Amino acid sequence: MTLAIDRYGGLAGRVGLAALCAAALAACSSGPRQLGGDPQLSVLSGTELPRPDRQDVSSNQVPYYVGPFDSLTIDVFGIQELSNRAVQVDASGRISFPLAGIVDVSGLTPAEVEGELATRLRRAHVREPQVTVNLKETLSQVITVEGEVNKPGLYPVVGRLTLMGAIAKAEGTGEFSRLDDVVVFRTVRGQRYAALYNLDAIRHGAYPDPQVYASDIVMVGESRARRLFKDLLAISPALITPTVIAIDRLTR
Repeated sequence: MTLAIDRYGGLAGRVGLAALCAAALAACSSGPRQLGGDPQLSVLSGTELPRPDRQDVSSNQVPYYVGPFDSLTIDVFGIQELSNRAVQVDASGRISFPLAGIVDVSGLTPAEVEGELATRLRRAHVREPQVTVNLKETLSQVITVEGEVNKPGLYPVVGRLTLMGAIAKAEGTGEFSRLDDVVVFRTVRGQRYAALYNLDAIRHGAYPDPQVYASDIVMVGESRARRLFKDLLAISPALITPTVIAIDRLTR
């Protein structure tokens, strides 16, 4: 008799849990999230945004500064022995180049490195050297993306990079990510700073997408509630599984 009561009590509990999940599902279904909120953002009613012009594209470019362990490709036009040379910056920020000797390039832009090499080559009696320096690989200008992302790691920063771009480099947020708990750490003149961002609000245009810089650390927080929810889902009876899955999707 006791076994029968436990059996039916368990069934009632399952039904009750299913009803509770259904109520939660109804509460979560509040319609689509609104776009906008950032005072500098214009939300259009149409489906097509205006095309950017040349100034818009060029304004996104930021100078790149050569750092230790970066790899450069250097060409001197018309001189085969000095062309297509792969050079790596050493730990102290210097390179060695024929006729130019040891050159300190740390903190210089590629264009500034071109000018420095051209000056030194002229001193070595190379007539009107035309030097081209291209970045082959960067190991100094990187950003760290950690926490609940699909691929944590170090990613190069070449040009302008925003927070959403940094998350995209890490292949997006993870299953248990907490989008309102994204912290960016930055060191400026020896002082460490941290700022908290709501990635979900940024994605929906409520706030501007902030620019991030080399040496920043982006930490995406973990939703313990979502992880616990997933654990409960693993032990939930088949009776309520479809409802639980639906709620889990809506809580993202």
